[in-house]
Amino acid sequence: MKRLLKLLQLSNSDRQFLLKTFVLLGLVRLGMWLLSFNTLRKLINKISKPNSQLEPISLHKIVWAVNVSTRYTPGGAKCLARALTCQVLMTRYGYTPELRIGVVKSEAGKLEAHAWIETQGYVVIGYLPDLSRFTPLPSLARI
Repeated sequence: MKRLLKLLQLSNSDRQFLLKTFVLLGLVRLGMWLLSFNTLRKLINKISKPNSQLEPISLHKIVWAVNVSTRYTPGGAKCLARALTCQVLMTRYGYTPELRIGVVKSEAGKLEAHAWIETQGYVVIGYLPDLSRFTPLPSLARI
């Protein structure tokens, strides 16, 4: 009940933006399941065009919407889905996100990976206290 009340207390524009973010996150997760990563990246690049006709939205609100959408997504969302969703929204609203993927070998010898978004040297989504243990892979060129 508290969740519903919180949702109803949001402004109409915030509710709409949150709903759009929730749907986008779901579509990104579905794309990760059904498509190759290259195909998904091509689709994401097609829908990630800056749109000057959109009402400006703060970076804080984009991150908020991705975080809230993740909490209400059945099964949650992994770091890559969150990062790709954030990348689409940031690009559409005129920001310059950089998708970063890092890898590390755990003490048990397992390969671990993590994805995050940076802009102007600042991690906007996907921050971990031990993020520096991941070795970033070279940036992916736009397709």
